[in-house]
Amino acid sequence: MTRRNGPAIRDTTLWLLLLVGAGFLAFGALGSWWAIPAFAAYGALYGGAADPRWHENGHGTAFKTRWPNDVVYLVASFMLLREPTLWRWSHVRHHSDTIIVGRDPEISFPRPFRFRSVLPNYLNLISGPHMLLRMAQHAAGKIDEDTREFVPEAEFPRVIREARAFVLILGAVVVWCVVAGSIVPLLFIGLPSFYGVWMVWFFAITQHAGLNEDVLDHRYSTRTVYMNPVFRFLYLNMNYHLEHHLFPSVPYHALPKLHEEVKQYLPAPKASVLDAYKEIVHALRMQRRNPDWEIPGREVPDSAAFRLTATKIPASSLATSMAVAAGLEERTDLGPLDLVQPGQVKRIDVGGHTYALFRTRRDIYALSDGLCTHGQTHLAEGHLDDCVIECPKHNGRFNVLTGEPVRRPARVPLVTYAVEIVDGRLLVALGDNPDVTSDAGT
Repeated sequence: MTRRNGPAIRDTTLWLLLLVGAGFLAFGALGSWWAIPAFAAYGALYGGAADPRWHENGHGTAFKTRWPNDVVYLVASFMLLREPTLWRWSHVRHHSDTIIVGRDPEISFPRPFRFRSVLPNYLNLISGPHMLLRMAQHAAGKIDEDTREFVPEAEFPRVIREARAFVLILGAVVVWCVVAGSIVPLLFIGLPSFYGVWMVWFFAITQHAGLNEDVLDHRYSTRTVYMNPVFRFLYLNMNYHLEHHLFPSVPYHALPKLHEEVKQYLPAPKASVLDAYKEIVHALRMQRRNPDWEIPGREVPDSAAFRLTATKIPASSLATSMAVAAGLEERTDLGPLDLVQPGQVKRIDVGGHTYALFRTRRDIYALSDGLCTHGQTHLAEGHLDDCVIECPKHNGRFNVLTGEPVRRPARVPLVTYAVEIVDGRLLVALGDNPDVTSDAGT
């Protein structure tokens, strides 16, 4: 889960250079037949390769530094006509309820699938106009029911501001076209969100299409596909999609290594894109005849063999000590100072409750309730960056010293407890352990 700026700087810079280069070639080819392949390449880099950049930076895992993630996410959102806040919350739901019918907003291949929708989808003629209309409604201050389904009400002003900014940019390009008496500006800004989306579908169809609906185990609903280095660059290693769904806090550049670590617990990956497409087309045809049909022979290892690496300290191994000094309340002895190393987090279970013990790089100890207040996932399995812990399920983040959420979708603070150091031991007063407040249903 370690974040690094280097791979993201390299890959983002290369993507932007290729985009600019293809744009120059397309502009120079205007009026000739060479414009067709040139604009096809430009559109693929604009409206296609922007998708995995939107995805990874939306998770906040591409760069170690926060602001580049936010900037690239905003730029890629505009390229794809996706309103940033709306789609961030929508994608949270997708990760929680992958292909859960009625819950997952990103089911691209509902059963029975209509093959006649393939070409319109590849040109974004179905979703594109809908996204533009919704953007215009939001810019006018009207929040639709779909948005209310995913986005907390407190975020509505942000949704409106983002929509107005996007509409203003697109409107300026249209005015530019009118003044110039040419459609060329739209060919570079706006229309690539339609004619370049074919690459989004080319890759995205391999993620979930044809797999099981209404199952909570991602190994039944998500597919990993081996791809060549060029495809992996364009797709930012999202071909390891099952690994990503299981461990969304792992940055894209580490997914191949993660795959080697966990592949024995996962279904066999497809050997190539062609291999995946053969399985998908057959599945979609069969599900068109029988919506309940599932792919046979998809072997999923026994889930009992699948183990995460979070450390548990059973309550029986923890001694409860009474303060000798008068006036001090009962405190729990967590253990010696080296129970957790600098920069690490450890799960501790006491009396039926789960906690997370943190030790920052500056040797500050902190203890909080162990479950994320949004996704109810063990924070001990998350990524600790000094004083900030990231939930491994939806990438929400908390300040471990104060419990305050510092990155969406987390909104409800963690309950924290003061850790004292007495004679080389870690002591904490847990009190009555108030119930954890959760917004998991949001």
